[in-house]
Amino acid sequence: MTTPAPAPRVVIADDQELVRTGFRLILTSRGVDVVGEAADGAEAVEAVRRLRPDVVLLDIRMPNMDGLEAARRILAQVPDCRVIMLTTFDLDSYVYAALAAGASGFLLKDVTPAHLAAAVRLVDTGDALLAPSITRRLVERHASVSGPAPARSAAPAVHRDLAVLTPREREVLTLLGKGLSNTELARTLTLSEATVKTHVARIFAKLTLRDRAQAVVLAYEKGLVTPGESAHPADVRG
Repeated sequence: MTTPAPAPRVVIADDQELVRTGFRLILTSRGVDVVGEAADGAEAVEAVRRLRPDVVLLDIRMPNMDGLEAARRILAQVPDCRVIMLTTFDLDSYVYAALAAGASGFLLKDVTPAHLAAAVRLVDTGDALLAPSITRRLVERHASVSGPAPARSAAPAVHRDLAVLTPREREVLTLLGKGLSNTELARTLTLSEATVKTHVARIFAKLTLRDRAQAVVLAYEKGLVTPGESAHPADVRG
């Protein structure tokens, strides 16, 4: 008999008590262990440092310390923690910087209960919350307004030199930046999905990337993909 995976341990950080209460009830009713709450960014950093959760739900706009700064400090102090940013706006200008800082994705606060619980479990397994196509569009929108973004990652910059990649790995990273899934990568490059997964894992290891969301951001920052560049036809998913 397969042993069920332990419930994800979660900290909820939001300055609105009603939001925290609602999210806690939703998650606990679906088998997620909410181990702590925080009303601002500083409290969130302290709660994560003390409780060591698997995932933190972090509101972008909070008093004392905003969610972006809190995310940077959390990922610097507890790098194994996964950060999901909460926002009221689907194209909040802070979201891009949050992804670059190491967040695994973002959720709108009007997310359905089922999606909320599924999102927590998804990032707890080490995946990115955002579909690559959604992340790509988000980065494009930000870049078209603000121009190229400087590297802002919690990971050591010394490991972000693309020279460490093989030509094939560089090609895979470029296609990741365009939003292709592993299945689409395999079809495009005429490789097995197992081989593609190996390439992706090696890229993440060499460049100290946490997930596909960061891979998309890095592909834009390094100029492998440019805003407005034609995407793969399958990218109409999203």
